[in-house]
Amino acid sequence: MSGPGARILDWLGFGSHDHAASSHGHHNHGSGPHGHTHGVVDATIATTDRGIWAIKWSFVILAITAVLQMVVVVLSSSVALLADTIHNIGDATTAIPLWIAFMLARRKPSPTFTYGLGRVEDFAGIVIVLIILFSAIVAGYQAIDRLINPQVVTHLGWLTAAGIVGFLGNEAVAVFRIRVGREINSAALVADGYHARTDGLTSLAVVLGALGVWLGFPLADPIVGLLITIAIFGIVWQSARAVLTRMLDGVEPGVIGEIHHAAQHVAGARIVDAKARWIGHRLHADIAIAADETLPLSEANKITTALEDELFEHMPALAAANIRFSAGHEQHALPPSHGHGEHDGHKH
Repeated sequence: MSGPGARILDWLGFGSHDHAASSHGHHNHGSGPHGHTHGVVDATIATTDRGIWAIKWSFVILAITAVLQMVVVVLSSSVALLADTIHNIGDATTAIPLWIAFMLARRKPSPTFTYGLGRVEDFAGIVIVLIILFSAIVAGYQAIDRLINPQVVTHLGWLTAAGIVGFLGNEAVAVFRIRVGREINSAALVADGYHARTDGLTSLAVVLGALGVWLGFPLADPIVGLLITIAIFGIVWQSARAVLTRMLDGVEPGVIGEIHHAAQHVAGARIVDAKARWIGHRLHADIAIAADETLPLSEANKITTALEDELFEHMPALAAANIRFSAGHEQHALPPSHGHGEHDGHKH
C-alpha cells in the first residue's frame, strides 16, 4: 500500500518498520549517526541515557494530562473520559518499569550475568502489556456498567476540552517514545510510543461522545467508552506480539537479510549459517562462513575482520558478532530477497 493510507498505517504503527537494521543505501555506508564510532563511547550508557530522558518527560506530560482529565471526570461524570483517564494513568505508570529497566541495563556484565542485564527490558515490556490489559478491563467494566445504569453527563464544553488535551498530551509522548525507541532500537519503548499515539485517538473519541450527548443521545458516552476499551485491547495485542517476539529470541525478517548483505561486500565471506537475537536493545549475531583450508591464518583473520566491520557499518544496533569458519556447505539461514542480483556469487 502507498499514499495517504500507508502513511496513516505507518503513523499508527501498523506499517512496515524495519528499524533493527540500518536504513542505508549503497552509497551511504559510513554515513549517518552510527558511522564507525563503536568503542569511543559506551553504547549502552549513551542509549539508556536517551531512553531515560524520553521516559522521564513522557511521564511528566502524561501525569499532567491525567490530572487535568480527572478534574473534568469529577465535574462531568463522563464514563468515556473516565476510561480515557484510566488509560492515561496506566500509560504514565508504564514509565516506571521502563525507567528501572534502562537503569539496570547500564550495569556492567558480571560472572553471573555475563551478557549484562539488557534482557530486563523485555521483562519491562511484559509488565507494560499487563498494565495496558488491566486498564482495558477496568475501562470496559465501567462502560458496561454505565450502559446498564445510565447517568447524566454534564459540562460538555469542559469534556470536549479534556478530550483535546488528552490527544495533545499523548501525541507529544508518542513522538518522544517512538523517536528515541527507534534511535536506540528498543522494542518496548517503540511499542509504548504507539500505545500512547493510539490512546491519543481515543481521547478524540471522548469529544465525539460529548457531541453525541449534546445532540440528545446520552448513550453515546458509554458507547464511546466501549470503543476505547476495544482500542486498548488492540494495543495489548500489538505490544504483546512485539515484546514476546524479542523475549523468544525472535528478530525482524530484515536482520538476517542485512547480515547476508554485509557479507556480499567482503570477498571470501560466504555465509553458511547466520543467527541473531536481541538482548535488550542491542543485537548479538552468531555467523558461520565457509572455510577455505588453503587460506593462511592471516588471510582468514582479514576476512573475519572485514566482515565484522561491514556488519557494524550496516547494523548500528549490533553489539557483538561472533564469526567462525565452518566446513559445512549447507545454507542454514537463508536471507530474504534483497534485490542485489548476483552479488553473492563470489568465486573461491
